[in-house]
Amino acid sequence: MSAPPLMMGIQEFCDRHQISKNTAYREITLGRLKAVKIGRRTGITIEDAAVWRASLPALAQEAA
Repeated sequence: MSAPPLMMGIQEFCDRHQISKNTAYREITLGRLKAVKIGRRTGITIEDAAVWRASLPALAQEAA
């Protein structure tokens, strides 16, 4: 039995969250998504991805 991954690359993060690479890098630049560099590769830990998701604003409900 293998351990679950602790980190994912940008492409995997984008695929899982259905966002573009431009959006992911913009979130990193704005400081809303924490990323790490390993050589030339950019990675996002599973924990940091969860923190980012939790920080997303909820969609406001329009008054009926």
